[in-house]
Amino acid sequence: MTEDAAENAGDNSEAILDEIETIGRRLTLAKAAISERIFGQDAVIEQTLITILSGGHGLLVGVPGLAKTLLVETMGTVLGLSDKRVQFTPDLMPADIIGSEVLEEGADGRRSFRFIEGPIFSQLLMADEINRASPRTQSALLQAMQEKHVTVAGERHDLPDPFHVLATQNPLEHEGTYPLPEAQLDRFLMQIDVDYPDAEAERRMLIDTTGPQEGKAKPVLTALDVKAAANLVRRMPIGDQVVDGILELVRSARPDEAAAETIRETIAWGPGPRASQALMLAVRARALLQGRLAPSLDDVIALAQPVLGHRMALTFTARAEGTTLEGIISDLCAPIG
Repeated sequence: MTEDAAENAGDNSEAILDEIETIGRRLTLAKAAISERIFGQDAVIEQTLITILSGGHGLLVGVPGLAKTLLVETMGTVLGLSDKRVQFTPDLMPADIIGSEVLEEGADGRRSFRFIEGPIFSQLLMADEINRASPRTQSALLQAMQEKHVTVAGERHDLPDPFHVLATQNPLEHEGTYPLPEAQLDRFLMQIDVDYPDAEAERRMLIDTTGPQEGKAKPVLTALDVKAAANLVRRMPIGDQVVDGILELVRSARPDEAAAETIRETIAWGPGPRASQALMLAVRARALLQGRLAPSLDDVIALAQPVLGHRMALTFTARAEGTTLEGIISDLCAPIG
């Protein structure tokens, strides 16, 4: 490397470090603003922000009444993203989400088709109770999530940039639900499990939400800020040790490649390369969100469950014996910790 090249590399590194510190401080403010409305869900807020900073889509799983809808609404306001909400029902059709063409007659008597955009044309779409819609409607949404555009009557219509989907899902034991197929689950960067808040958080929530004036979210970032942060995530440095840890973890979860016999016997199918890509982005985003200059193996371990859990399946025998994916992933993380 020449002296000029080395000097430029140093300047670029310093510029990235300054950018990480600046954006990291603003993200801390955004996270605090979201926490003022969503009580006792710090891990959920962090994982949702990581999903958006990674440029992906998130699947929020939990019983009704845990503020999943409020979380997405608050996220849109704080991050400055245009947001829309679709309540998924068994009779919802793909056109209800994507949009459709209507026949109109002009002043001159000529008829023409005009495309009317559906709610998917927003920067942050909440797909509420996605597993209540038919597989056909689910597929239409998930295809648009992957391709970032829709095609109606042969015409391509690009979705906004940035574009994120935060879908909520009821546990599958609830009546009237259609489980998402494995290939469609893989489209979600993370599955974020939403649990009940602790007693102190629920107490704060009761006082804040039942008074004469309920707190309201305020904008902290803009859509351009979110795009800049997502671009920065892809430019953040990441050490070889972390890359090797991601590869070791993901590949060890595949039955055909696992060294441990217990994995070969308990895992029906494991995560593909998209899981490795998701972890690479997510660990960087977590480091940025926490104000660190580079990710560590601790980030890999912390995000292993939400990134890998929905990309794996247990064998029938393992399920019958009470084996859980949480326990399997925890065991897989031990060697890299």
